[in-house]
Amino acid sequence: MECVFGLVGNGFAIVVADSSAVHSILVHKSNEDKIMLLDSHKLIAASGEPGDRVQFTEYIQKNVALYQFRNGIPLTTAAAANFTRGELATALRKNPYTVNILLAGYDKEAGPELYYIDYIATLHKLEKGAFGYGSYFSLSMMDRHYHSGMSLEEAIGLVDKCIMEIRSRLVVAPPNFVIKIVDKDGAREYAWRESVKDTPVPSA
Repeated sequence: MECVFGLVGNGFAIVVADSSAVHSILVHKSNEDKIMLLDSHKLIAASGEPGDRVQFTEYIQKNVALYQFRNGIPLTTAAAANFTRGELATALRKNPYTVNILLAGYDKEAGPELYYIDYIATLHKLEKGAFGYGSYFSLSMMDRHYHSGMSLEEAIGLVDKCIMEIRSRLVVAPPNFVIKIVDKDGAREYAWRESVKDTPVPSA
């Protein structure tokens, strides 16, 4: 029951993901971070098969870093999104990845951007987007309350409304969510919304 969603505000982009690692009827952990830093000003949030999600996002992260190392300049958000889409499209005809992606970034010229990339390599630039079962509720909340140029306080308020709606409506709702933000100061973790904490395992 994964859920990833994001939106663009006034000078920033926010990405939110659940933090449950689930297989069949088992919850393995509830603090899995599904939002990766691509570089100092880019975030990639992914949902899908756990192996594909981890392997593919790490592959994209290392290739974005390799491009910057070779050329001395980082990829723009649009270029990183198109590279990601190209790699998914290539894999689609060989050994496809079951992974859906929201890629957020900030560039000096373009400002904050959010890109939607699904497992069949569809790429769209959006102001708000979502994946997973939680998208049924988060998209409807964003349709109702989102407007362009939202302040950070308004955006966090909307994120909290989406999380509360998912928790109250989805039959097997993930308990914990991580919120990350990217703006002119870079990409960083903003907050966690936790209703369940993992119990530490005592040492033998």
